[in-house]
Amino acid sequence: MKKYLIVGLGNIGPEYEFTRHNIGFLVVEAWAKKEGVSFSSGKLGSMAQLKVKGRQVFLLKPSTYMNLSGKAVAYWMQQENIPLENVLIITDDLNLPFGSLRIKAKGSDGGHNGLKSIQGVLQTVDYARFRFGISDAFAKGRQVDYVLGNWTEAETKALPERLSKCVEAMESFVLSGLANAMNLFNGK
Repeated sequence: MKKYLIVGLGNIGPEYEFTRHNIGFLVVEAWAKKEGVSFSSGKLGSMAQLKVKGRQVFLLKPSTYMNLSGKAVAYWMQQENIPLENVLIITDDLNLPFGSLRIKAKGSDGGHNGLKSIQGVLQTVDYARFRFGISDAFAKGRQVDYVLGNWTEAETKALPERLSKCVEAMESFVLSGLANAMNLFNGK
């Protein structure tokens, strides 16, 4: 059975729960909710497992905080013997408009500490990443406050539809492959 590791990046703790930086957690939680599975605490994170058309999917919310995400990703890849091409990392992106999706096969960390950690631990930039746009609607020097800030009322209203689209994109990655997911969901 093919195995996949879908990692939603975020920070643990109630103070971070509904912040823009935690969109990765919200995305994997949306898929778990749709499939009726729940997360349980494990080593270096919370994990939910589901089966999709003969494929086993591990949804991971690292408990290492953003800056050490690579440690959790490497551990679970090794633990479950999941190849790099079956790993998808979900993260927020300031350079995309709110709710816009971009899936890429590889790339730089773009200044994102979670991606920086993963790149450092895995020693490669060749892993799939799924970026969720949070926009750059912050005043100069206020980036950290913005990223760690809560969603606006308008964003909160739009999130359920956007999360549903994210679930479709993750399913496409698992069932049809990276190239197909990129073609179908980039810019959507």
